Formats: sequence, structure tokens, C-alpha cells
Amino acid sequence: MKDWSLAPARDRDLPGIERHRSLMRENGLASSVLRFVMWSLLRPALSLWHRPLITGREHLPKSRPFILVANHTSHLDGILLASLLPTSWRDHIFPIAASDTFFEKRPVAAFAARFLNALAIRRCGAHNHDLEELRRRLNQEKEVFIIFPEGTRSRTGEMLAFRSGIGRLVAKTNVPVVPCYLDGCFRAWPPGKHFSKPLSIGISIGPPMIFEDCSDDRAGWDSIAKCLKAAVENLAERQQASSLPGAADQLP
Repeated sequence: MKDWSLAPARDRDLPGIERHRSLMRENGLASSVLRFVMWSLLRPALSLWHRPLITGREHLPKSRPFILVANHTSHLDGILLASLLPTSWRDHIFPIAASDTFFEKRPVAAFAARFLNALAIRRCGAHNHDLEELRRRLNQEKEVFIIFPEGTRSRTGEMLAFRSGIGRLVAKTNVPVVPCYLDGCFRAWPPGKHFSKPLSIGISIGPPMIFEDCSDDRAGWDSIAKCLKAAVENLAERQQASSLPGAADQLP
């Protein structure tokens, strides 16, 4: 059992919006209660409005830490993936969000930090110490990250290349990475629209992948990114095949 110790919050002296942006942000009681209320209302709303069809739920790890990665076409993506996880983990689930989209204006930053529990990262030119802090939180504090390795929402619905940042987080670690494919989010709530349409959404979850043997360098990071993209593409192909007439008799 770990020894108990009392220490001040690492984000204690950060002012206003800087606390929301900080990767050292710690959760307080108020934020935890807000998230509990939000998820208690949002889960049934998602079930009614989007009727998610989930395949591969058994692949979700039963303990932390781990990372969910997926294609990215909509603001629905992170909410849907977080909704798959236990409410009791609400303070340990962190969508990784673009700082220039969600953390520039105080009201949006407060919503992203307090309700969504998002952590801010630069889309271009993320500092090494930012990635090291994410890696530390993942391994030492046993968190769950939701990451979209494309770095931005697709404007066409087609999957973009996965960036190597995901490789920098998990190379030479035993942290499971779970590939997921989201089908229908682009049709329901594409970029540029203010509200989502009541359309059904498919979520496919693949087996966890571990990259303990991958080198922690540029070649290893790129290899991990390509491997994860291939896994998500494979889920997409299976999802599309299962939606074809008569596919239920053809799939293994």
C-alpha cells in the first residue's frame, strides 16, 4: 500500500485560463461532481439520439492505464468514446484536445476542462516537456487518454495520416492502446455544423496493442502511428462489410 502524503496541488498557483490549459491540472470536488451530473444526463441522451451500435466492447481493458485511439470527423467522437467507460473513472479519463480550438477563450476552456476533463496539447510543434508530462501522467497516475492521432477533424470524412505523437507516448511501455473506429459521426455532426442530427452511429473496438518492443525514436514512433492507422482501417473495413446486405452470413 502506498504511503499517504499531503502536498499542494501542482496547479495551485496558476491563474484562470492557464490552469485550464495546464497539463498539470488536478481535479477538485466541484469538477468531479459536475462531470458526474453531466455523464448521468449525457449517456441516456446519446443512447436515444444516436442509438450507438457497439461491437468489440470486450476488448476494453478492465483496469487503467490505457489509450483509446480513433478516426476523427466530429466533436461527437470524444464524447462517444468516453461514454463507453465507467462513470467511476470520470476523473481519470482525459480526451486530448487541440489547445488552439478548445483553450483560447475562457468559457470554452472552462467547459473543456471542467466538464470534458480535456487536456490541451499544441497541434503543431508540441513541446517535448508537454509530451513527457502526458507520458508521466499515463504511466504514474494510471490515466485513460482518448487520442485522435490525425490531429484534426477530417473535413471529408476520409481518414487522414496518423501523426507520430502517439508513438512518443507509448514506445517502450506496456500501456495498451485500443484502436476504435467511429462510423456515422461525420454524417451526424460534421465540422461547421452547430448541432448533431439524430442518426445512428457505429463504434467498433479492436484488441489492445502494446508497443513495448518498439524503439523510442523517430522510426519507432512512425511505425507505431502506421500500425495503429492500419488497425483502425481494418475495423472500418469490417464495419462496412457487416453493413452490406447478406453480410451477416459472410463474416466469420
